[in-house]
Amino acid sequence: MSDGNNSAVAGMVTLQERMVNLINQLNMPLIEVSLVLSKHIAGLSRSLDEHITATQQEFPETVTHPWPIHTADEDESGFQFDLEKVFKIIDEDRMDILATLIRVTLVEIDASLAEGLIALRPWEALSRTQLSNAKSPGQLFSPLEIPEEW
Repeated sequence: MSDGNNSAVAGMVTLQERMVNLINQLNMPLIEVSLVLSKHIAGLSRSLDEHITATQQEFPETVTHPWPIHTADEDESGFQFDLEKVFKIIDEDRMDILATLIRVTLVEIDASLAEGLIALRPWEALSRTQLSNAKSPGQLFSPLEIPEEW
């Protein structure tokens, strides 16, 4: 492995550790983490799509597309919720802190678009899995459950 790859891996570990610590420290709800991740991934994806169009370079689907998720119950959860109520309850300041941490860390570690996406894809899959398993609107505001080995 080259020094470039070693520093990229070290950078991804740094991002992972910082996100785990902040999400746990702020006891961030699933919905807030999911919204922040969605916004970052959408921005990185748009930039990567422009790069792909300009250079005709190819990237693996693990970078360019959301990872498949597997839920315990493949049926629709069936609950309905009022998005306006959800957006009134979320804590914009807490979300801004996480968004800033992600953005600053990606710049600090000099992550490429693809590296930024690959670092955030596992988080996206984790949050999407937990969102799909939510059975009530209250579960959207439960803290994101980060596995021990994460």
